[in-house]
Amino acid sequence: MTTTILIVEDEEKLRRVIELQLKSSGFDVLQAGTAEDAARHAGEADLILTDLRLPGMSGLELLADLRRQNSLTPVIVMTAFGSIETAVEAMKAGAVDFLPKPFSLDHLMTVVNKALELRTLRHENLQLKAELSNRYQFDNLLGRSAAMREIFATVERVAPTRATVLLCGESGVGKDMIARAIHQHSPRAGRPFVKINCTSLPENLMESELFGYEKGAFTGANISKPGKFEQADTGTVFLDEIGDVPLSIQVKLLRILQEREFERLGSNKTRHIDVRVLAATNVDLRAALEEGTFREDLYYRLNVLPIDIPPLRDRKEDIPLLVQHFIRKLGKDVASPVQSISEAAMERLLAYHWPGNVRELENVMERSMVLANGSVLEAGDIRLDLQPRTRMAVETFLPDGMTLDQHEQALIREALKRANNNKSQAARLLGLTRNALRYRLSQMGLE
Repeated sequence: MTTTILIVEDEEKLRRVIELQLKSSGFDVLQAGTAEDAARHAGEADLILTDLRLPGMSGLELLADLRRQNSLTPVIVMTAFGSIETAVEAMKAGAVDFLPKPFSLDHLMTVVNKALELRTLRHENLQLKAELSNRYQFDNLLGRSAAMREIFATVERVAPTRATVLLCGESGVGKDMIARAIHQHSPRAGRPFVKINCTSLPENLMESELFGYEKGAFTGANISKPGKFEQADTGTVFLDEIGDVPLSIQVKLLRILQEREFERLGSNKTRHIDVRVLAATNVDLRAALEEGTFREDLYYRLNVLPIDIPPLRDRKEDIPLLVQHFIRKLGKDVASPVQSISEAAMERLLAYHWPGNVRELENVMERSMVLANGSVLEAGDIRLDLQPRTRMAVETFLPDGMTLDQHEQALIREALKRANNNKSQAARLLGLTRNALRYRLSQMGLE
């Protein structure tokens, strides 16, 4: 595509000389003898070369007029007066460069080419900014908020590396999906992606599940079996809820991160693996460090590249985009007639605080679409979960005759009783991680 340059010069001979030089260099040329005439053709030009002293409107006034129109066309000014003050004034008005008369044709072409390079950079910069501001989706991740766009950019930067990533955020914000996006955009995309939910694994089975076991390692081990890490060799392991891993297993995880080696349960043979580790937590691991339930050296090995995912209530501008996505997705899955949502229904969704984050929003949308009758989801169709979450009632003040430690121990015992001694369930009732509960039990002498 040919570049067009507009020459604004009242001296016809000079205008003709510049025209011939530019045309011989492959440029298309437009000419104008006045600033008024130039203003009518400015939109057709990729670059404007103007004298400052013109009949009628001056070159500086032409510059000011172009800036009022938000024109991005670079302007080079020519001046016979050659004063620094004039050049500075022109640059302040928006000129990209200036040519003091008289000038050589070589100098002219140097300044012209430099200005055109600047124009290209400006357009590329604007295009990148536009793409960033309009990019609302990264794989299955959605969001137009500044926080989510920053996460998209971070995923793109960290995915090609083998660095360990720690995803932090409340339950339901989408840590699993971000981990999968990192894997899919990494050189390991065609290799295994193994997710390990650390909360769902019983403590006595966790070592054998993660690292495998040899035949005869324990009662019922009739065959040898590889663990999750071996299954993920050359790929990615995603450790979800890493804060629930017992201290005894944390030592072995640290060895994998540092040395890329381990032994199966019941074996002395050291095995080497090549895995990338991604981890996620919905608790503050720094608090776990202080409680002594999480190893400091493991924390710093995991926290190489932290990504903090904000809760949905802090990025409500993402809700309309997510709602439209769920309408398209769930419409097929649940055979719902809903194709759009009313303004009142959207306002109701925006007003809700979303303690369960994106996962809760999807559940609400599915429930509402299944029960809706029309093609438009109305405010009355929105089925929010407004029931208070089940929690143990905690007295505002300590019961008479009880110390804080005694009261805490009583609460823990009651939680264990209600959970039939299931530590994970008791920890959830108390709002603790399983490791935090285990730490308190050890302090009580119960474990």
